[in-house]
Amino acid sequence: MKRVLAIDFGASSGRAIVASFDGEHISMEEIHRFSNDPVILGGTMYWDVLRLVHEIKQSLIKAKPYDVDSVAIDTWGVDFGLLDKDGRLLENPVHYRDSRTEGMLEESFRLIDKGRFYEITGNQFMEINTAFQLLSLVKERPDLLKRADKLLLMPNLFEYFLCGDAHAELSIASTTQLFDAENKCWSEEVLDALGIKRTLMPRIVDSGSVVGTLSDTLCEELDMKPIKVISVCGHDTQSALAACPAEEKDFAFLSCGTWSLFGTELDSPVIDENSFRLNVTNELGCEGKTSLLKNIIGLWLIQESRRQWIREGSEYSFMQLEQMAKDSEPFKCFIDPNAPEFTPAGNIPKRIREYCKRTNQPIPETVGEIMRCIYESLALCYRQAKEELETCVGKRLERVYMFGGGTKDKLLSSLTACACGCEVISGPTEATALGNIGVQLMASGDVESLSQLRQVIRNSERLNHFEPHGDDWSQAYDRFLEVVNNA
Repeated sequence: MKRVLAIDFGASSGRAIVASFDGEHISMEEIHRFSNDPVILGGTMYWDVLRLVHEIKQSLIKAKPYDVDSVAIDTWGVDFGLLDKDGRLLENPVHYRDSRTEGMLEESFRLIDKGRFYEITGNQFMEINTAFQLLSLVKERPDLLKRADKLLLMPNLFEYFLCGDAHAELSIASTTQLFDAENKCWSEEVLDALGIKRTLMPRIVDSGSVVGTLSDTLCEELDMKPIKVISVCGHDTQSALAACPAEEKDFAFLSCGTWSLFGTELDSPVIDENSFRLNVTNELGCEGKTSLLKNIIGLWLIQESRRQWIREGSEYSFMQLEQMAKDSEPFKCFIDPNAPEFTPAGNIPKRIREYCKRTNQPIPETVGEIMRCIYESLALCYRQAKEELETCVGKRLERVYMFGGGTKDKLLSSLTACACGCEVISGPTEATALGNIGVQLMASGDVESLSQLRQVIRNSERLNHFEPHGDDWSQAYDRFLEVVNNA
């Protein structure tokens, strides 16, 4: 029986899972769960990285009785830590929702032609991307960059703390907008244009690389043997995609969590006029596959709305919110989930009402009406992303595989099937952890290929199927597009 430890960091929580593999099935046991709370200090939003390192150590301690062979970490994308020449962390990594990147997108286009920028990187332009975080430092804190010797993206920063090896794993590197998508290396042209020194960027390693073992210091502190540290698909989206239970070659996927990533899997990047016009991103994943996808604000809208209602004294469960949405009138009003006012934390229900008022729609007043607006707007946004991807690849994607925490919400899966007009296969819920585990098993040779891993996932997980039904969504989709395009 092979056993490995997967540590999966989400934007609001993390967990450690020990997995056992018997050659055909993966079984998982969660041994540690913890919150991941940003800290605002002096007007800057930071990740509490020292606390997160403590939680990694707790995970390792709790994994000792299982005698695991390896450990691997996946996290969210784009954020990073800076090390000095002695390998010391210069400051806590800054959260992608921090305001420091405001205006940096436009500033970058003064330094490098927008079309050329996309031609090199193939990344969707989003102000949170690593390139624009670094540009803000070039403009506002050049002293910090002068002291920095290496930039490490979040999963690789944690791996560095475990084993002392400084590197960038392929999938997480491809989220940065500093990566040459065609040549699979850092783009010297982009780095030079933005004023970022080339030596700041670490060497790039393939997904599934063994990058070391737990350091002697850590082994002594935790009383552990030196297990292998494996750099799996460090970006949680690509880790989850590795666990997608698809059998066919052409399919759409929806990684559904705080963010929704809607895409399709290809053998090579798609970088052309259509993908540029539609602002579609290319990311690299397991076995060098390319994910052509759109980043969409996802369950954040529900999570942050719930936090607002709790602040107001109403502690609704997610199940209650789902039921209130079911009981509310369909197609009353829509929002663009990606509108900039919905990205920061705060009073999302109020912003939804203001958006609907500004776009001359009925204003949702009740909790159920706001939830129905969010659900339907997300489902219709997924349809828009699906159609844009089909335009880019020149073929229809007949099935959507939906995985991640959002699959616990049956209403969202059902509405997605209705909006997209195709079958939705929902599961696994723990896709990110399963992908992390699976790539560790591939690295050790216990699983031979991505296709075999997906067969193991199908053997191990219960999947749900949703078909389109009920109301005609065509008119609703036309109204949604009108609202989004004229907002």
